[in-house]
Amino acid sequence: MHKLGRGHRDKLQQFMAITGSSEKVALQALKASDWHLESAFDIFYSQPQIRGVVDTRHLEELYNRYKDNYADMILVDGISLLCNDLQVEPDDIVMLVLSWHMKAATIITVAVGEGTKISCTGYSHLACGNYCLLKNWPLVDHWCQFLQAKHNKAISRDTWSQLLEFAKTIDPSLSNYDAEGAWPYLIDEFVEYLVENGIVQNLS
Repeated sequence: MHKLGRGHRDKLQQFMAITGSSEKVALQALKASDWHLESAFDIFYSQPQIRGVVDTRHLEELYNRYKDNYADMILVDGISLLCNDLQVEPDDIVMLVLSWHMKAATIITVAVGEGTKISCTGYSHLACGNYCLLKNWPLVDHWCQFLQAKHNKAISRDTWSQLLEFAKTIDPSLSNYDAEGAWPYLIDEFVEYLVENGIVQNLS
């Protein structure tokens, strides 16, 4: 590691801390992504051959860093510490996707800063490809505004899964949106919100 510059060393340490991977695997993923962390995470989680064996003891230690002292779950203080470590704000869309990938029993919403139970095995299911998807989704800011204005409850994992599918398959202009489709009610409400606020043209 001594041959690397400080910036590369920092990225290597961050990658190893989050993934629990060895230095060799971390270097392989980072070099393959030209030292872009997000791309390296995507490579690591989408290509099993590069992943190798994840140290479950490391995952347990990582989980214990954030979990509540009196309950086997990550609550508000733990979420705040996690956000600080990841250098993101608690209301960042990243935390929604992170919660979904960690298979949280309750997903944190932008509108409701409630704690979420996250199993330790959830860390090994983190896949940054979906983070990139929502981060680059043209309607992501409108979705967050919609949640703040219209929805003040936890959102099921199934709805988040359907939202990812919606973001991948439906054009941002909603030109291929089918009102008779089998989208969850919350997504249909979001579409109505977009039309009512003039964000997209009336679909009828």
